[in-house]
Amino acid sequence: MAENKTKPTGADVHDFLNAVEPERRRIDGLRLDEIFRDVTGWAPVMWGPSIVGYGRYHYVYKTGREGDFLATGFSPRKAALSIYIMPGYANFGGILDRLGKHKSGRSCLYVNKLADIDEDVLRELIRAGLRDLAGYWPVKPV
Repeated sequence: MAENKTKPTGADVHDFLNAVEPERRRIDGLRLDEIFRDVTGWAPVMWGPSIVGYGRYHYVYKTGREGDFLATGFSPRKAALSIYIMPGYANFGGILDRLGKHKSGRSCLYVNKLADIDEDVLRELIRAGLRDLAGYWPVKPV
């Protein structure tokens, strides 16, 4: 059984965020960190080289595959901000309709810049995603 490639690294989150380029992406990343810390109450952890995660959960699928993954988080990627609302089970259409300009995948939102979305709605979405996740797997701070 293959292991997850994305794991906690122990790298310093603040160092990572302060090194993000371009400047606009760095500013948005630092603001997202404030938002996620405030909503979750948890300190962030680097998952892989570029994902800032808050909390974690341990999953076990019917196939026997199991592992740990971040409960929620983001990555200030070059093309867009990737916002992870795990694990993608719920339909958050009503919230997403109010979020602002974004694209979405199964458990990830893509936002060009933070100014394109409503931060209060993002906070609501993070809380809803964590509530949904906790209905499937126990969520822990770290």
